[in-house]
Amino acid sequence: MDTSLKDSIKAEYNKRFPQKKFIPGESVVPVSGKIFDAQEMIGMTEAVLEGWWTEGHVAEEFEKKLAEFVGVKFCTTVNSGSSANLTAFTALTSPWLGEKRIKAGDEVITIAASFPTTVNPIIQNGCVPVFVDIEMKTLSIDTSQMKKALSKKTRAVMVAHTLGNPFEVKKVRDFCKKHRLWFIEDNCDGLGSEYDGQRTGSFGDISTLSFYPAHHISTGEGGAIFTNNALLHKAIRSIRDWGRDCWCPTGKENTCGVRFNWKLGELPQGYDHKYIYSHIGYNLKMTDIQAACGLAQLKKLDSFIRQRRENYASLRKKLAKFHTYFDIVEATEKSKPSWFGLLLTLKDDCGFQRKDFTQYLNTKKIGTRLLFAGNITKQPYFINYQVPYRKIGDLKNTDKVMNQTLWLGVYPGITEEMIDWIAQSFEDYFEQFK
Repeated sequence: MDTSLKDSIKAEYNKRFPQKKFIPGESVVPVSGKIFDAQEMIGMTEAVLEGWWTEGHVAEEFEKKLAEFVGVKFCTTVNSGSSANLTAFTALTSPWLGEKRIKAGDEVITIAASFPTTVNPIIQNGCVPVFVDIEMKTLSIDTSQMKKALSKKTRAVMVAHTLGNPFEVKKVRDFCKKHRLWFIEDNCDGLGSEYDGQRTGSFGDISTLSFYPAHHISTGEGGAIFTNNALLHKAIRSIRDWGRDCWCPTGKENTCGVRFNWKLGELPQGYDHKYIYSHIGYNLKMTDIQAACGLAQLKKLDSFIRQRRENYASLRKKLAKFHTYFDIVEATEKSKPSWFGLLLTLKDDCGFQRKDFTQYLNTKKIGTRLLFAGNITKQPYFINYQVPYRKIGDLKNTDKVMNQTLWLGVYPGITEEMIDWIAQSFEDYFEQFK
């Protein structure tokens, strides 16, 4: 790219996105957001000027670097984290897997205290989610309940790392190996988190990421799927690319060398391989424009992760004095989270309700969020669609989270001034209880 054009983009960035002074009580303290500079804009502009626009060599480079970072062989980019989860689970229904394929009516162990798109692919493929409870210390899956959830129909475990805090990966992985179950690791909130010295997203048969602006890096919209299994990788690519049997990269033809010599299904001999479909698929590809943004974000990822951990540690330390009112989630043993947020669960005898507290924080311009769906079985769509599911016990802890948990932001855009303002606002609120 011409140097003058780069300089123009940098100047325009500085003009449109000037650094703003934080004013307590007037400026917003967001829970999440994207952090970028002129480099993302330069990369995306370069991709636009190439004129290709759809998936191409930039997406291929992004996939390669993502796979290297996570520590797996194969990566496939898609247009969202939700599409990543849908594609990942659907790949396990592929006829190419033979007797190992997941079929309609099979059961999948998961948790109800999750984001809907961790659970929805199970439902959309005609399978039955089996919900186990979470344990309150880490708000992650209670692995002791997995054995109770097991049945002759169980085929997989699909669970997410809650707000970047790894679940007990070894116990889940060992359970899956023992009972010959597929392990789908939703890592959408955990890019950069580690368990026992290994990056999350590298443990499952398949894992996923999201690049929505709230997440650790952003491509605007976007996601990715990871695996070390070559056959699963092929199925993932097929489902992402309309369900086609052909494995030619976008814009390429006749990679197999026998494009017009295939005989599949009941199609005539020699039917064009580019138009033979082996799966129910979609077009879920990422564009080179998005991937160019992602490549610039990847260069900042280490600093993003470091800042998230520093913000979490600072906020946790300053809120620790209020321990009589709430519990702060703890990192899972052997883990090093790349925190997505700081989770608080109000104690039963705290003396106030969550809705009053979150409304108060809102008046202070401090953003909060709940833990996603709370208890997903109580969401309107579960009732409206009469979603079939099983649950183990009464999901007591899940219901507690639904009623008493909230979280605060720790993303790299959170400054120490903002953390001080959060702490001061907590101090002011709790004065009424002294």
